[in-house]
Formats: sequence, structure tokens, C-alpha cells
Amino acid sequence: MKKLLTLLVIATMLVGCSSTKRITYFQDAKAGDSKNVTTLVNKIKMQPGDKISITVHSKDAELAAPYNLTTRTQGNGTSSGGGNSALYTIDSFGFIDFPELGKLNIEGKTREEVAEYIKSEIISRKLILDAVVIVEYGNQEFTALGEVGRPGKHKIEKDLVTIIDAIAMVGDLNINGLRNNVTVIRQEGDKQKFYEIDLTSTESINSSPAYYIQQNDIVYVKPNSKRAGESSINGNNLRSTSFWMSLASFVMALTTFIENR
Repeated sequence: MKKLLTLLVIATMLVGCSSTKRITYFQDAKAGDSKNVTTLVNKIKMQPGDKISITVHSKDAELAAPYNLTTRTQGNGTSSGGGNSALYTIDSFGFIDFPELGKLNIEGKTREEVAEYIKSEIISRKLILDAVVIVEYGNQEFTALGEVGRPGKHKIEKDLVTIIDAIAMVGDLNINGLRNNVTVIRQEGDKQKFYEIDLTSTESINSSPAYYIQQNDIVYVKPNSKRAGESSINGNNLRSTSFWMSLASFVMALTTFIENR
């Protein structure tokens, strides 16, 4: 009976250690380590269907006024009422229709590149010599599914959003989320690509092509075996630490009862 009790205690300890191993991030990193990010810096680039706001500033407010429409741009590039600044939708060919400048192809450009492009066009045509152009994201977002705190769509509001940023934005993974196999699904041309990232490994995180999240990415967190086992009562019980602890307590009580008889 004592040998059985010892085995149960050891099993409980192993289950606890195994659980910690499964939920800890960056397991290959130590204090003072310096880890290189080997993937290329990949800022958000404009795609057809993206919406962006564009604001033109000048010391002469009257000169800038024609560029700062207080309307929202529809999918076909035309305008309708509402909003504080113009929101332009990139058409299927990668163009927006901008006041005074006409059709501008901005597909594949970063937010900063679009601002610089429009600014140079305005200045080179001598429309506003001191033009300052600010471009902000409109509808860029990614989707989180599975074992996360806040599944659903989440807005992208800066040029570089890492997979760690994304995990934080969705409220972290649930305790039952599989950390060593997070999937990022990305549309690249006419194909969907699937990238797998092990969040317990800085090597896997820093070298992944999906290290920087892109608009319309899908981040999917699979359930671990415990979560999957919850579909059956027995499956759940046999995987839980509390089950083994309860069993150990029962055996201890039974042993004490037998020895006192």
C-alpha cells in the first residue's frame, strides 16, 4: 500500500511538471540571452479592399481643405456622407481616386510610402509646397480563433504587429490552448499558406515567416489533449491534476484507516 501511495505521489508531481512545461512560453530563453529575429521585417502593405484615411496639412488651411474630405469613400472609390476625414478604399486594381491628383496606384506600398508618394505628387505639381500627409489604417485587422481569451476580429493600428503582440491583443491563450503549435493562416495571392509557430521556443517564434502579422491573417490556437478530452467525462478526469491529487488523498486516508485497525 505504501509503494502504491509513493507511486501516486510521484505521478501527481509528474503531471504538475508536465502541465507547467506545456504552458510556459520562451522555454529555451534564459535571463541575459540575446535572441536574433531572423525573419525579414515585414510591414503592412496595402492590398485591394483595404481602407485608409488620408489627411493633408499645410500652413494655409484653405489650400489643404480640398484634399480633406469629410466623407467616407465607398468600395468603388466614390464618396458618401459621414465621418471626420476621408476614408479611401483601394479598388481591385490597387488604385484610389484622390482629389486633385486623380487615380493613384498604392498597392504594395507601406503606410509611410503612401504618405510620401502623395506628398511628393502634391509638391511636384506645385499644389501645396509645404504639404504634410498623414495616412492611417482604416479596416486592417486579423482574426483569432480557438483557445484564446477574446476570439474574433482585432484591429491593426500600427505598421508592425508581431505574433506576440497579437497573442496579447486577444487576451492571451487559454490555459488549455496548445502553445507549441499555433497556426497562422495567410492569403498569399490565390493560395492560403499555413504557418506553425511554437510559442514555447524563441527560435521558432523569431524565425517564422508569420512573426509579423499581416492584415486578414487568421491566428488559430488548437486545444490541448485535456481540452479535447472534455468531450468525455472519463477523458477529462484521467487528465486532470486534481483527479490524481484526490486519488492520492483517498489512498492516504485508506492506508491510515488500515494501519489503525
